[in-house]
Amino acid sequence: MLRRIRILLAVIFFVGITLLFLDFSGTVQPWLGWMAKLQFLPSVMALNVIALAVVLALTLAVGRLYCSVICPLGVMQDVFAWIGKWHIFRKNKKTKTANKYSYSKPKTWLRFSVLGAMIVMLLAGFNAGFMLIAPYSAYGRIVSSALQPIYIGINNMLATWAESNDSYAFYQVEEHSNPAILCVVAGVTALVLFVLAFRNGRTYCNTICPVGTVLGYVSKYSWLKMSVDESKCIKCGLCMKNCKTSCIDVQKGEVVKMDYARCVDCGNCENVCPKGAISLRPSPRSPLKGESQSAEKSPFKGDSEGLSRRNFIGILGLTAAAAINAQEKTTDGGFAAIEDKQIPKRKTSLTPPGSISARNLQRKCTSCQLCISNCPNGVLRPNTSLEGFMQPVMEYEKGYCRPECTRCSQVCPAGAIRPITVEDKPAIQIGHAVWVKKNCIPLRDGKTCGNCASKCPVGAIQMVPLDKSYKLNEEGKWVDAEGRPVREREILRIPVVDTEICIGCGACENLCPARPFSAIYVEGHEVHRNI
Repeated sequence: MLRRIRILLAVIFFVGITLLFLDFSGTVQPWLGWMAKLQFLPSVMALNVIALAVVLALTLAVGRLYCSVICPLGVMQDVFAWIGKWHIFRKNKKTKTANKYSYSKPKTWLRFSVLGAMIVMLLAGFNAGFMLIAPYSAYGRIVSSALQPIYIGINNMLATWAESNDSYAFYQVEEHSNPAILCVVAGVTALVLFVLAFRNGRTYCNTICPVGTVLGYVSKYSWLKMSVDESKCIKCGLCMKNCKTSCIDVQKGEVVKMDYARCVDCGNCENVCPKGAISLRPSPRSPLKGESQSAEKSPFKGDSEGLSRRNFIGILGLTAAAAINAQEKTTDGGFAAIEDKQIPKRKTSLTPPGSISARNLQRKCTSCQLCISNCPNGVLRPNTSLEGFMQPVMEYEKGYCRPECTRCSQVCPAGAIRPITVEDKPAIQIGHAVWVKKNCIPLRDGKTCGNCASKCPVGAIQMVPLDKSYKLNEEGKWVDAEGRPVREREILRIPVVDTEICIGCGACENLCPARPFSAIYVEGHEVHRNI
């Protein structure tokens, strides 16, 4: 029963979180957004007290159920392991051999080395390093680069079919142009996880995952644990062979030992036990018949009190690093130097409204790609530079940041992009427009334009006559220096940007008809400000 309930819950969470990354319409987020906020590392980065309390309470109640139900990467490894088992079954049936699927043994020294390295990178502000191995972020990159293009492609095919039948049940969506580096990182991650799980199950969880290491220490003190009734146990070893985290040690003539720091409450041991000797029940205050006190305190040889102390120190270090990381960091902002240059090369990258500053985004963002996958305007892209690697930056080739859209701030589970309202967004300045004189159509082609000014949602761009001798008379009509009337359509005008009210939305850059380079572009601000 435990195993069936665990599988049902795991499927619900796995499908729900996957849909969050595929949801381009925003219909799933209001219903299932809490699943992303419940992920451990994003909740630590955001100092989400409620989410952390739920995860820790769940772990103290039933152990590391989080790893086998809530974590999408853990569930994905179980799927890969099932494929591996099925492959061996088919091979045995074909060759009539007796090969058995085996789970990998843990490497405790590697787990704590990775956790220590993660703490150091958190304190140093080098998020790009440990986000490559963070479970939720790794899964987000895999879905965004592999499944989302397929999902959007199927939607567009259905939209074409619906349109031919005079139906509007579907609508065309432009596919995200993921950079090659994202596809490479996600592809390598998926391949490594598949090979490891296909051969030996949850190798990643047993040897690398820092979240599992932290929750493993907490789970040692859980109320409900998978416990063995020694009066029923026949030491057949089936539980040990079927334990996906290799946390059970069965030796003839000895007490069955279980390492609760690695147990993920999968229920496999309970399911295969022929005598019903294993069940999830409250931890006994006194050992069961035949069980020694050391079985709980020191499940395996080599696990000592010193190691437990290191676990505790590691958790304190991670919490302290996250707290430092969550502090709002501000630096001197200001406008970038304006000079004639070809875009889209920017001196300062554009970060989404609600991210407060580039430094805040770099310190809190988990690079999960959820905001990028959910951006309806196609302006968020993964950063390919080493600083802020895989974190969102804004580009305006395919669209602009519409003042009425706040999707990215609503879906971010890590607090890197804080929630903002539609009323607040037009007052947040993330950058300012810069005019590139040599690319402007009135100067380059001698034709009137004014597209940037007419499309600016905040009225930050005004068109002024190129010939300064033209002016308006008392009747509101244009005249030249000698007072002779001039037709308004004959006056060539150029844009002038009011940087005090420009919010950097990119409407001017995106809608500028100049090609191949826009005559106006947005330069980012290191620190956002309210205007």
